[in-house]
Amino acid sequence: MPKVPFNRPHQTGFEIQNIELAHKLGQLAGDGRFTHSCHEWLESHFGCSKALLTHSCTAALEMCAILADIQPGDEVIMPSYTFVSTANAFVLRGAIPVFVDIRKDTLNLDESLVEEAISSRTKAIVAVHYAGVACEMDALKEICVRHQLLLIEDAAQALMSLYKGKPVGSIGDLAAISFHETKNIISGEGGAIIINNPIFSDRAEIIREKGTNRSQFFRGEIDKYTWVDIGSSYLPGELIAAFLYAQLDEAVRITRDRLNIWNSYHHFFEPYESQGLLRRPIITENCSHNGHLYYLLLENSELRDQFIAALKVIGVKAVFHYVPLHSSPAGIKYAQTSGSLKVTEDLASRLVRLPLWLGLNITSVQDSIRQALDSLDS
Repeated sequence: MPKVPFNRPHQTGFEIQNIELAHKLGQLAGDGRFTHSCHEWLESHFGCSKALLTHSCTAALEMCAILADIQPGDEVIMPSYTFVSTANAFVLRGAIPVFVDIRKDTLNLDESLVEEAISSRTKAIVAVHYAGVACEMDALKEICVRHQLLLIEDAAQALMSLYKGKPVGSIGDLAAISFHETKNIISGEGGAIIINNPIFSDRAEIIREKGTNRSQFFRGEIDKYTWVDIGSSYLPGELIAAFLYAQLDEAVRITRDRLNIWNSYHHFFEPYESQGLLRRPIITENCSHNGHLYYLLLENSELRDQFIAALKVIGVKAVFHYVPLHSSPAGIKYAQTSGSLKVTEDLASRLVRLPLWLGLNITSVQDSIRQALDSLDS
């Protein structure tokens, strides 16, 4: 067990109190008081038509694919440098992910390469906001309008980030949020679908409730409920929502404290970057990020691996991130690429993520990092 783990889930102090209250209220199966409180918070934050908790961000992405009416043979444009769920949600509907290269600065989908990937079968573009840094949403939105495509935001890492003053996740037709324990705002497992285009609001409720109009029944809008559409059991239990609401209530403070750690890292690495030993994250002027993760780009994969190994010996857990999906067995089988993905392949091989969690002794970690970096020079 490393002395400094990569992640340590944060608690605000009110989670257990909320869970006890949920149990006392007697509704544990979901869509109770705390679920509705979370929905209200999310709808207020995003200014969206509807927000619905799901049992994971994967579930939210699967709902996006159903709402987008993805059919076998449809194509969906996305980066290869993302988590498997981004692609899998659409492959499950029979679609073909079309991978486009990423930008060198933000590691986000390169909007300048998207249009050449569009074909007559293209149905949607998925913008993945890597490390909580927003994609160039104005450009992507313009492309979607011009080609009559849906814009879906994979904002798993981006809650509390802004793009030109707007909450990331509020710009596309649909968005998916993660509350996994590795994210800033957590519930262990959990997610949410954000519905910005109101044409999807009613059907989203039905899909989330196993394809039934049960939610309308409980609101007294119909006298009985029945199976009306495809769907699955995508809602979380009420204990998850109770835990989550304690986190959402502290979201501003949590984001501020994470940004303090992020900024401390950023200042610490400035002289190393000036010496050409590494590259720090780049935050574009259009984005106010949420301090989700701090990464470095080393000169090559060998140095990256040596750095991770040196930190492990010292007792600090650092990790690489995604293996590009286009190089995976399932990616080769189910997806296709548009043009070269050389930037994706290069940056993925050199990237290392550092511990970032509330309560982290940043000074001690920086001392360990200094020691590990010095070992690479010898």
